[in-house]
Amino acid sequence: MSDYRLISADSHFVEPPTMWAERMDQRFRDRAPHTVKGLRGREGEFFVCENITPMAVAGFFGAGVPSAELPEHNKRGFDAAPKSVWDPAYRLKDQDRDGVQAEVIYTSMGMPLFGLDDADLRSACFRAFNDWAAEYCSHDFKRLVPLGMITLEDIRGAVAELQRIAKKGMKGAMIWAEAPDERPYSHPDYEPFWAAAQDLDMPLSLHILTARKGTGADQRAGRDFLLSLANLHHQIERSLSVMVYGGVFEKFPRLRIVSAENDVGWMAYFMYRLDTVQNRLGAVGGMKLPMRASDYIKRQVFATFIADPVFVDSLHRYGPDNIMWSSDYPHTAATFPRSQEIVAKRFGALPENQLRKIVHDTAAQVYGLQ
Repeated sequence: MSDYRLISADSHFVEPPTMWAERMDQRFRDRAPHTVKGLRGREGEFFVCENITPMAVAGFFGAGVPSAELPEHNKRGFDAAPKSVWDPAYRLKDQDRDGVQAEVIYTSMGMPLFGLDDADLRSACFRAFNDWAAEYCSHDFKRLVPLGMITLEDIRGAVAELQRIAKKGMKGAMIWAEAPDERPYSHPDYEPFWAAAQDLDMPLSLHILTARKGTGADQRAGRDFLLSLANLHHQIERSLSVMVYGGVFEKFPRLRIVSAENDVGWMAYFMYRLDTVQNRLGAVGGMKLPMRASDYIKRQVFATFIADPVFVDSLHRYGPDNIMWSSDYPHTAATFPRSQEIVAKRFGALPENQLRKIVHDTAAQVYGLQ
């Protein structure tokens, strides 16, 4: 069927708009995330909830739509979504069409919810999503690999939810791409959660557009919107820097962090920069890490990409044991339905053992797949 045994390490659900209100705790249902058609005179259907920026839902299922057709496509509503949104059996058919044997699946509409100001509401939204996503993927857990969402204001509650979703069959969880300034990820409050993730063997993902301050990319910001898109990966750099320099990886050596949909080409320079600061100025700052900063990254940090070719020239620094290909299905940036063709064209010249790890083996190892 396929030239490559592809595992997408970053694909997406597109949650049915009624799911939140149907599944959330009763006291939050009148505040549940939902969609609105024709928001403020704009064509299309928009995902809304309290303080988050409305998002056009059609962008969540633009895979395979030609670029010239996207302006009209983005005016469509959720009723235009592919059948795979509703029925996991159709999801498997789309995998077969794309030559993909399994997908690690993240939320779509849940991403902006990381920026909700009300932590209790956010927690209720995440719990509802986790239940729905686990049920969807139970159709075939070998090919549909769900990742949950966890909020971290209440660490005891976060640990309990991580344990709960692990029992449901989830293989990992998303946390903020960047924590609040007043409580960065080096803060000791988080340590019971890092310990739980390590003991449960649940990788934790820092996905694009999920920082505590919001997505970081607001189309209403005009020219600043483009600047924010170009710099979104800096949120991940800051989070990883905090985890390395703050001793999180030293204290929790089996904790695994996934940088999702932030590309990979920047990682080699980032590692060099961490090492340089550590070597030249570590003593000034009282740093007492027994390993090089970059070695923690290589041991515990994994990264997904869609079509980024830049990393190929730096595989000797950050290599195939850390890098995972993704299709991003069914989002607009997705390689569907040409994933086999695109992988062959852009990365087919890599040595076979390296390419096999990047498109299959590393994701299989991180998420316990075959």
